[in-house]
Amino acid sequence: MTRVDYYNDPKAPKANSIAVAVSAFIQDNEGRILMIRRTDNDLYSIPGGQLELGETLAEAAVREVHEETGIECEVTGVIGVYSNPNHVIAYSDGEIRQEFSICFRASIKGGNLHTSAESKEVKYITVDDLANIEVHPSIKLRIDHALSEEPRAYFT
Repeated sequence: MTRVDYYNDPKAPKANSIAVAVSAFIQDNEGRILMIRRTDNDLYSIPGGQLELGETLAEAAVREVHEETGIECEVTGVIGVYSNPNHVIAYSDGEIRQEFSICFRASIKGGNLHTSAESKEVKYITVDDLANIEVHPSIKLRIDHALSEEPRAYFT
């Protein structure tokens, strides 16, 4: 399924759903950021996805990171809660979702990098490399907040 992100776009379609999503910001020992290249929109992103019934938010983040990257991680904190009604995601099945996502900070526990049905590329990138890849503004905002190491969580 493909998707199109509309961000502060007055021509965006009207949202018809909302779902709880999670993402995880992870750095290796060298300070590089774990990133995926999404299969649905071809943009780079930190790993993440939708909460499933029967799991906690932290469990969802750990599961999504492992599914998309092969990395086992542990959630260590909250970076922010993102709920921008001016960011909608239109899916090819007709769903148009309003953004709602909790971004966690996590640490690596093990695993080996691999791609998945949702990630056609998985790699660690330096902060300087962020300028050379295409990242959606909403993901860039999460990364900026994570790198700022603000002592309290961001929220909208």
